[in-house]
Amino acid sequence: MTMENDLLNPPLPQAPHLALPKLPTWLCRLWHKMLTPLFKHFEHGRIEITLPSGGHLVYGAGSPDGPTAHVTVHQHATLWRILSRGPLGLAESYMDAQWSCDDLTTLFDICLKNRAIFEAIRARGSVAHLFARLKHLSRANSLKGSRRNIAYHYDLGNDFYDLWLDRTMTYSSALGVKAGEDLAISQWRKFDKALAMCNAKEGDHILEIGCGWGAFAERATDAGCQVDGLTLSREQLAYSTVRAETKEFSDRARFHLRDYRHETGTYNAIVSIEMIEAVGEENWPVYFQCLRDRLKPGGQAAIQAITIHDDQYERYRRSADFIQTYIFPGGMLPTKGLMKEHAEQAGLELVEQHIFGADYAKTLARWRQNFLAAWPKIAALGYDERFRRMWLYYLSYCEAGFENGTIDVGLYSFRKPA
Repeated sequence: MTMENDLLNPPLPQAPHLALPKLPTWLCRLWHKMLTPLFKHFEHGRIEITLPSGGHLVYGAGSPDGPTAHVTVHQHATLWRILSRGPLGLAESYMDAQWSCDDLTTLFDICLKNRAIFEAIRARGSVAHLFARLKHLSRANSLKGSRRNIAYHYDLGNDFYDLWLDRTMTYSSALGVKAGEDLAISQWRKFDKALAMCNAKEGDHILEIGCGWGAFAERATDAGCQVDGLTLSREQLAYSTVRAETKEFSDRARFHLRDYRHETGTYNAIVSIEMIEAVGEENWPVYFQCLRDRLKPGGQAAIQAITIHDDQYERYRRSADFIQTYIFPGGMLPTKGLMKEHAEQAGLELVEQHIFGADYAKTLARWRQNFLAAWPKIAALGYDERFRRMWLYYLSYCEAGFENGTIDVGLYSFRKPA
């Protein structure tokens, strides 16, 4: 921990304490001894831990009525996995049902508000993260690797996603999410914003890089545009094609199983919604050059991107986190600054940006609720309890990240010179 962090997070007068005067076993005392240094700079919220042998640890000086996460440890082996593998060990032990929490999102929120805790846990897993990073590098987004990486996540099955996404089948952040409002309305609102930011007009031909299940194409054709959508997912291609035929916009939208690097046409506008995260750092220059090459002079591209803060980027790019290891192999988040830099190098001008990370937290909360409600039907598709816990961890982890601003999402408009 740096001196700067020590100054920003001075030790609290009230040290982490035990709710019970005595711990029943030496294993409980070991938990106390190993965790207390990690929690010494606890300033926000409260974490209560119940151990297998009956011990009870309470960390944080917060009021019991404030943000509190209740953690129940089912196996003492959890401690070793956290100490040896850091954040990956925390995730893996949860996936293996070695511990549970009444509210994962609150737990992650507390950890992110107490950055010193998160950094201390991460430092414990440096070796594990090195190996995870090497595995991540082996999943590079070559032409063959990109298709494999996309299939890993998006080819889980249309039936799976249909059970918990909103009725538009959109797997990206909605815009202007309101309590009690159908999430589909917020998704249409996002598509309308993207159309405005790429300056699309009736009769324009739009290239969509990463077309998902065809929701944007449906909205764009309703606005009088022609759309060519690219995907690397066979499941998405099949769904989008049937969608266009069923909803009678197949004469205005075509979908292709094609890598963006193989596209040769030119278009009035380009839209790419949360696809850049799957491009890979090594291919960002290629991606932005593709945008320029595929745009007609004066054309604009609207890119929706999840970004990570500049001060976290170098550490992030040198390791591989839970999401890169288990959810999105080959994934890599850019920073806002890097996007602008690569765009300018490709000859594109950033003309507008609209940031809405808080809406992603709300979108993820809806997805998490839908996922849990639909779990009996998801399980009937053949997915097991480890899969359920992995996805719950993933959705809660991301929700807390957007809520705290550790990661963000925005729509960015780039223009090619006339």
